[in-house]
Amino acid sequence: MLGADLDALLLKAKQGSLLRSGLHVVLAGQPNVGKSSLLNRLSGEDRAIVTDVAGTTRDVLRETIEIEGIPLHIVDTAGLRDATDTVERIGIERSWKEIGRADVVLRLVDARTGISAADHEIDARLPERVPVIWVFNKIDLAGRAPARVDEEDGVEVFLSAATGEGVDLLRSELLRIAGWEAHGEEVFLARERHLEALREGRDHIAAALARAHEDALDLMAEELRLAQEAVNRITGEFGADDLLGVIFSRFCIGK
Repeated sequence: MLGADLDALLLKAKQGSLLRSGLHVVLAGQPNVGKSSLLNRLSGEDRAIVTDVAGTTRDVLRETIEIEGIPLHIVDTAGLRDATDTVERIGIERSWKEIGRADVVLRLVDARTGISAADHEIDARLPERVPVIWVFNKIDLAGRAPARVDEEDGVEVFLSAATGEGVDLLRSELLRIAGWEAHGEEVFLARERHLEALREGRDHIAAALARAHEDALDLMAEELRLAQEAVNRITGEFGADDLLGVIFSRFCIGK
C-alpha cells in the first residue's frame, strides 16, 4: 500500500516537474519527410522553411509550445543521411547530439514509402533509453486515415502535417509519454531532487517487502528507515545531525 502511494505521488511529482521544465522533443528522420512542416503545425507558425529540396534544414531549429500546460521544447533537425556538403554534415552531427539529449524522439517517415533500409540505419543509432514515437506523415498523399497504432517496438501515429489530420493524436501521445494526467490542484512543482528522493523511497519500500518475504525483519526495518529518510529530505523533517552530515558529504569544509 505504501509503495503504491509513493508511485502515485511520484506520478504527480513528475507532472509537476514537467510543468516546471518541459519535455525535450526532437524531430528526426530522413530529408523531406516533413519534419519542418510538423514543427510549423505544432507551433502554429511558419517557423521553419519548407521546400521540396532535400537538405533545406541544415541546423537545429527550436520552438517551445504548450499542450495542457506542459511546455514542449521541440527541436527540428537536419535530415539524417550521408551528406557530402560540409555545412549539412555539421548540421547532421548537431542533430545526433540533440537526439542524445531528447526526452522523446518523433521518428518521421513518409507514409507513402514506409520504413526503408535507410530508416533502419538511423534506428540502429538511436539511444535505447529515449522513447520513440513513429510518425507516418503525408497521409493526405498516401490515401490513409489518421490513426494511432500500438506496435511491439512502439506507438505509430499516422497524420498529415500539411492538413493537420491526426496531429491531435500526436499531441495526446506526447502527453502520455510525459506521464501527464489531469490531477488538477494535486500536482506540485517538484524539483529533480524531489523526484530522486521519491524514487529512492520507493526502491527502499520494495526492498523492505523483499526482506519481509525472506523473514529478515531486521533488514526490513533498516530499509523502512532508509525510505523514511528519503521522504524526510522532501518534508524537511530531519535533525541537526542529519543536516551536518549532508553538508560535510557535499562540501569540502576546513576545520
